[in-house]
Amino acid sequence: MYRPGPYVEDGAALLHDIIRTRPFAVIAAGMGGDIAFAYAPVVVDAEGGRGGVRFHLARANPLAAMDGVKVRLSFVGPDTYISPDWYVSEGLVPTWNYIAIEATGVARPLDRPALHQLLVDLSAQEEARLSPKTPWTLDKVPAAKLEALLNAIVGFSVPFDTLEGKFKLSQDKKSEDFEGAVSALEERDDAGAQAVATAMRLFGWKRKA
Repeated sequence: MYRPGPYVEDGAALLHDIIRTRPFAVIAAGMGGDIAFAYAPVVVDAEGGRGGVRFHLARANPLAAMDGVKVRLSFVGPDTYISPDWYVSEGLVPTWNYIAIEATGVARPLDRPALHQLLVDLSAQEEARLSPKTPWTLDKVPAAKLEALLNAIVGFSVPFDTLEGKFKLSQDKKSEDFEGAVSALEERDDAGAQAVATAMRLFGWKRKA
């Protein structure tokens, strides 16, 4: 990932938190002389330096055959267009603000008990976002149906060898231009714009200054 200096973020704890917020991963691996992609929600495991993730794929997915294969994972946070009309300075051009995270590691299949635990952890993670709804739990699935489900999927663990974040949030702009952009985003009736504005307040110009 191309990361000019102002946009570099390598704090593992912060990147883990963002992945937990946006856990849907693009997973890429070399298979049969080509690059194959898969898409899956992940559970973050923070232990061990850079940490890692667990996820599952349909057994019929070509990437489900991975064992000892190096994979690259991409997580995209909030993103939005930035109009030069929002800047104070003249002569600037449009751009796009966003957060992106990439990681690499070697994928290893999970055994049956670990696959079952992944499903427990993944559903608990996502049900927690629906509070105050009573969480759905895996024990509500009939035993025979659960066995069929476990037979139809393959779980993986990927400890991270690399973990890199790119926070492109107008850190390269003058403070007055930064403020103009973030204020305009805050006024938009758009969830993506609002999320980028929040990220800019947390991680943007003032933090890097």
